[in-house]
Amino acid sequence: MKKTLHVVQAFDRALIKEIPVDDEQALSTKLKIAASTLEHRNGWLKPYERMAILKHAAQLLAAEQERFARLIAQEGGKPFTDAVIEVTRAIDGLNDAAEELRHFAGKEIPMGLTPASDHRWAFTIKEPIGVVAAISAFNHPLNLIVHQIAPAIAVGCPVIIKPATTTPLCCLELIQLLRKAGLPEAWCQTFITEDNSLAEQLATDERIAFLSFIGSAKVGWSLRSKLSPGTRCALEHGGAAPVIVDRSANIQKTTQSLVKGGYYHAGQVCVSVQRIFVHKDIITPFMDEFVKRVTSLRVGDPLLKETEVGPLILPRETERVMSWIDEAVDKGAQLFGGGRLSTTTLLPAVLLNPPVDAKVSQLEIFGPVTCVYEYEQLDEAIRIANSLPVAFQASVFSEDIEPALKAAECLEASTVLINDHTAFRTDWMPFAGLKQSGYGIGGIPWTMHDMSKEKMIVLKKN
Repeated sequence: MKKTLHVVQAFDRALIKEIPVDDEQALSTKLKIAASTLEHRNGWLKPYERMAILKHAAQLLAAEQERFARLIAQEGGKPFTDAVIEVTRAIDGLNDAAEELRHFAGKEIPMGLTPASDHRWAFTIKEPIGVVAAISAFNHPLNLIVHQIAPAIAVGCPVIIKPATTTPLCCLELIQLLRKAGLPEAWCQTFITEDNSLAEQLATDERIAFLSFIGSAKVGWSLRSKLSPGTRCALEHGGAAPVIVDRSANIQKTTQSLVKGGYYHAGQVCVSVQRIFVHKDIITPFMDEFVKRVTSLRVGDPLLKETEVGPLILPRETERVMSWIDEAVDKGAQLFGGGRLSTTTLLPAVLLNPPVDAKVSQLEIFGPVTCVYEYEQLDEAIRIANSLPVAFQASVFSEDIEPALKAAECLEASTVLINDHTAFRTDWMPFAGLKQSGYGIGGIPWTMHDMSKEKMIVLKKN
């Protein structure tokens, strides 16, 4: 009897759908199909065909925005209003990949600069890098899939996508829309499995030319070490995003922004606001306003439009987060808010001055918790912010230009945002984890570059 996967609602664990899973034979078949599709060059989709498919898929997705938003809220637990925004971004991402093809080209290489290179023309052309394996995460179950497969489709790579087993439905539904839009099945196949060894087989198969991985650092770095020779990759992991709040910061605007950046999707975002360094001159009014806003967040069923904070993806994650909070409090941190709504859902919490050796100060929380630390000297706040082996996006809030520019220059981050929270992102901007937080650069144009190769052609004139 074929095995199945039970996909449940994150909030109440009610069954949404039972779907079949793939076995080792299915993986073998899918890899053969992808490799064969790449080998038959005469069957490659033309750029105008790829553009038309992606744009048509975007139109089909726009027509079903509410259905997809509801599915995101059900399987992933993201509040419905935020899920609607995720669908909007996914629509834009499909269009971005299509439009990027207008500028996706090689270049002329100058010849005749030496006698030996005279009488030649040289130029490069873009070609697909090969078969792409994409392994995705749960926290943006539609938009992350778009970020991994739309660039592959745009540049002409056959792609096999493995969604997170907690949130596979958005992926499956999106692939159906792409097929309705005219994409032949061989160009984008899904691989559904709970078997980590099969996922590793997919990533490390010698026919894979590029691995796109979004998920835990432990798994991602391990897979990178096992890739077949020649396979390139992009890894996107988590961080513990730092924010510096200067004494000149506008407290009302700053706290409003940080509440969104810290508690969006219950903190289950790789660049979620986590460590907030606040100047001692404003620590009291900052905490008063910040805690008031955090404890006023509406927590509950993500399908309700008034909900601002929903569940964590699995009940065991609530246990982990609660244990980390307890550890910080036992070591001297002050707790504001917090507690449980249910086995799946936590109330937002703020920790003041947790010690540097507490888990919440060292590791990615990935839950509805932020940590506030008082500081006196900007250099010291920057030093502590930079002290972890992870680095992704960072922020500074200041009405004075000098501390803002100093923090922007000295913070170890791929992106420093001034007067905005760390979770801000557009889908056409570069997005990259540094240190242990990732490898390569995300963002649709950059991923298209990584999933392609340039071939140089040299023409000798008579």
